[in-house]
Amino acid sequence: MRRVLIIGAGQAGLQLALGLQSHDYDVTVMTDRDADAIRGGRVLSTQCMYDAALRTERDLGLDLWADRAPQIEGIGVSVTGPESARVIDWVGRLDRPAQSVDQRMKMSTWLETFAARGGRVVVRQVSAADLDHLARSYDLVLVASGKGALGSLFERDEERSAFDRPQRALAVSYVHGLAPRPEHDFPGLRCNVVPGVGEGFVIPALTEAGPCDIVLWEAVPGGPLDVFAEIRDPAEHLRVTLELMRTFTPWEYDRTRGGVELTDAGATLAGRLTPVVRRPVGELPGGGAVLGVADVVVSNDPLTGQGSNNAAKCATGYLEAILAHGDRPFDRDFMQAAFDRFWEDARPGTAWTNVMLAPPPDHVLELIVAAQQLQPVADRFANAFNNPGDLEEWYFDPAKAAAYLASVTSQG
Repeated sequence: MRRVLIIGAGQAGLQLALGLQSHDYDVTVMTDRDADAIRGGRVLSTQCMYDAALRTERDLGLDLWADRAPQIEGIGVSVTGPESARVIDWVGRLDRPAQSVDQRMKMSTWLETFAARGGRVVVRQVSAADLDHLARSYDLVLVASGKGALGSLFERDEERSAFDRPQRALAVSYVHGLAPRPEHDFPGLRCNVVPGVGEGFVIPALTEAGPCDIVLWEAVPGGPLDVFAEIRDPAEHLRVTLELMRTFTPWEYDRTRGGVELTDAGATLAGRLTPVVRRPVGELPGGGAVLGVADVVVSNDPLTGQGSNNAAKCATGYLEAILAHGDRPFDRDFMQAAFDRFWEDARPGTAWTNVMLAPPPDHVLELIVAAQQLQPVADRFANAFNNPGDLEEWYFDPAKAAAYLASVTSQG
C-alpha cells in the first residue's frame, strides 16, 4: 500500500486525501488545527463553487450540503457612476447552480469523515526541516498549505506571475438579515464595481447557523475602501462594512434596513495577498522533493472567485495522476506533469483575474456594457465563472470580442 502525506486540511488537501483513501491508499493529513478548532474559528474564505468544481465533490460523495445551501442561479454585475448611481446593471443566468458553504463547516466535517474512515490525522505545525525528515517515510508528500516557511519551498515563476505586491485589500463579513433583492426572483451572486476604488461582492451562502450572505470588499490599496487593516473588533468591522455600502453601493445598503448582524463571533476577516504562480516541485534540504497543491502554487486574488474551484479541480487532477501512476516512483517528472495538467485548467482563470485587477481594456468595457442589452452576453459572462477556458474564445482578444458581439447582435 502506497503511503501519502498531505500537509494542510483545506479544500484541495482534504478532497485529495478522501479521494486517495477511497482507493485504499495509506494517507496521513497533517494540519495545524483539529476539526473543533476549525469549526469554531474565524472564517477562512469567500468561496463560491460552480458546477464543474461541485461535480468533483459529488463524484466522491462529498457534496453534503446541496439540500441546505442557497442555490446561486446567476451572477449580477453593477458599475457605479457619478454620485454612486448604477450606470450598468445586469444579471446573467448560470446553466447550473453554484453554491457557497462556509469552509469552517465543510473542512471540519471532511476532516472528521477522513478520520472516521480510518485516515490518520496529525495536528501539528510542520516546518521545512520537518518535511525533510518526514518525506523519507512516504512515497509522496504533497503540500496543500503555504503558511509560513512552507511556501518558500516553491520558487516563484516569474513568467507566470504578473504582480509582486497585493492588488486588493480584502475585508469579509458573514451576515444575517439582508433583505431579498427586489430586481430579480432568483438568488444570485452580485459583483458591484466602483471604478478606481474597488469591488463589493454579496454572495448567498450557508454557515453553521443556516443561510447567510457573505459581504466582501476588495479595495484598491490606499483608496477609500482600504480602511480595515487596523480594525480588530468584529462589530466595528461590520459597522464600517455597512457604512461603505451606504456610500458606494446604496442599492445594496437598502437591503440592510431591517437590521443586519454577524453570523457569529468569528464571522469577519481582513487581509491582502499577492497573486503568484510558483513552480510545483519544492526542493528539500536533504535532496527530496514535494509537490505543491492548488493555491500553494497558483494563488489568485478572489476577484473572479476561482480559488476553491481551482482547489477542487487540482485535487481531482492530482488524484487521477496518482492513480494512473501505479507503482512507479513519484519523481520530479511525475510532479511536473501533474501540475502541468492542473495549470491547463488554472491558466485561463489566472489570466482573467489579472485582467480584472487592472483597469479593463476597451474591448472588455464594450463587452460589459453590451451585457446590459444582450442577455446571451450576460449569460456567457456568468458561465465563465464555471468555465474560464471559454473566455479564450471571445474575451481576451479584441478581434474575437468584436466578432462575438457582432454575431450576437446579428441574431437579434
